[in-house]
Amino acid sequence: MSTELTLLGWTLVLAIVQILLPATLRSKETGLDYNVGARDGHAPPAGAVTARLQRAQANLFETLPLFAAAVLIAHVGGREGDLTRWGCWLYLLARIVYVPLYAAGIPVLRTLVWSVSVAGLAMVLVAILR
Repeated sequence: MSTELTLLGWTLVLAIVQILLPATLRSKETGLDYNVGARDGHAPPAGAVTARLQRAQANLFETLPLFAAAVLIAHVGGREGDLTRWGCWLYLLARIVYVPLYAAGIPVLRTLVWSVSVAGLAMVLVAILR
């Protein structure tokens, strides 16, 4: 399996982690009865960290389909190479760093790291479009 596909697989692991983190915190906030019940009533507002992790998760899910498609197109189209490898590494590593920065509420650095992930995605796109 190519490095790019392996990194895509690890990105999917990150996505699962980003599903579980806010879900775990949210379960602690609402309690087990609410969580396993019908959830007919309104839940208390999410705590600050939980809400940040939910937004970080939503942010990942905005670019993940694009990243996955680009990696798969590069693989099927025979466009994998240094540019796609570096792009995939940048995307995944930046997305990993992004989570704790967002959870901690660090604004400017978080945005810079997000920009690095988008640059990684752009590198993969450039490789398939050239």
